[in-house]
Amino acid sequence: MAEGKLLRKVTYRLSPSRTQATALLALLVHHQQLYHAGLEQRIDAYRRRGVSLSYEDQCRELTALRADIPAWAGANCSSQQITLRRLDKAMKAFFRRVAKGQAAGFPRFKALTRFPFKSHGDGWRFTPGTGWQHGKLRLQGIGVIKARGQARPGSAAAGAVIKSCELMHSEDANGKAVWHLSLTIECVAIRREAGVSARAFDWGVDSFLTTAVYTGAGTAGAIASESETDANPRWYQSEKDRLTGLQQAVSRTKRGSNSRRKAVRRFARAKARAARRRHDWQHKLSASMVAVSAVIATEQLSVKNMTRSATGTAEAPGKRVQQKAGLNREILDTAPSAFLAKVRTKAEDAGCVYLQAPTRTLKPSQTCPACGAVKRKSLSDRVHVCAACGHTEPRDAAAARVILAWALRAVARVDGKRPVRDERMTGPERAEAG
Repeated sequence: MAEGKLLRKVTYRLSPSRTQATALLALLVHHQQLYHAGLEQRIDAYRRRGVSLSYEDQCRELTALRADIPAWAGANCSSQQITLRRLDKAMKAFFRRVAKGQAAGFPRFKALTRFPFKSHGDGWRFTPGTGWQHGKLRLQGIGVIKARGQARPGSAAAGAVIKSCELMHSEDANGKAVWHLSLTIECVAIRREAGVSARAFDWGVDSFLTTAVYTGAGTAGAIASESETDANPRWYQSEKDRLTGLQQAVSRTKRGSNSRRKAVRRFARAKARAARRRHDWQHKLSASMVAVSAVIATEQLSVKNMTRSATGTAEAPGKRVQQKAGLNREILDTAPSAFLAKVRTKAEDAGCVYLQAPTRTLKPSQTCPACGAVKRKSLSDRVHVCAACGHTEPRDAAAARVILAWALRAVARVDGKRPVRDERMTGPERAEAG
């Protein structure tokens, strides 16, 4: 990717005719069958001969198939190779996990609703409308399909280049096929005037965000800030009873029956509704934050580590497994990684500085924002009480203030100015501040 360029995703809803919808479904089935045939070939080759086939081996097989089967020759060759590449990546990831002793997760045969396919090479062309609003997609063997949607302002910059497209198939509440087009665009973001405040937030489960907003320099050069909180909507808890009832309704039906398909659709529709609500709320919160900020900082989060199971092993069983499982569910319900990605994307488009503090070295939850003293706390300690200076405030607010002070120092160093320094800091924090 060229320097100064950004990659952005733009999604449009396709409106194919009946004939085009039938052809699209046939194309999707073709790629699904190709993926399954490749996976079955790899399994068979390993079972019979102990041989692991490579992507190059299967590409040579694909060339022979295209010569022998006219229907396969009619599909775009580049798209077929991309499907085989997906399978190759899945197999390599499987062997990598096995080598590391992790859960294997062998590649599976996928249903149509879980099988997006990419179109590459000369098999497609997308022509956007004015301002990237709506457009038309030409697909090899399908024709021209109308697309509805609009790119975010940052993606609609002049000179944007479409790098790849992906067709996604799903079903609506009535079981009708729905097609979407996802474009990957390389562009230069259109910068708008960013806000003027600096803020840092600490993510949590009790309160979704606790934010420290910079208000100036306090006494002795200390960082003065105000705290704001955003409550956790707890989407899962608000939908728990309904989702549980719908899931039980699915379990009571017979596999393969019409009743089961209807129950599955009702359950999927309820889960999709909760996901859309979370998605919409996070977009609005991140947009409001970026609109008033010149600097936004948070700590680096490893959601994978935070949600690691406490089950343990047979030799060393875990403790409080049920409690940890409940905490993991609450963490994943907030979707912290998705929220941080939204904040970062919007900050880049707005010309806002986005920083992630190194959690392991900064230790925001263990550090006193007033004097810099570090003391380990357990998760149950929700109030910060400093034994060195006596400073007391809510734990999340204290962590946000530590991150804010770090961010202001980092920005000052980048700008070549004298770093903002808290004179009451001691030890490594004072050395870092300069």
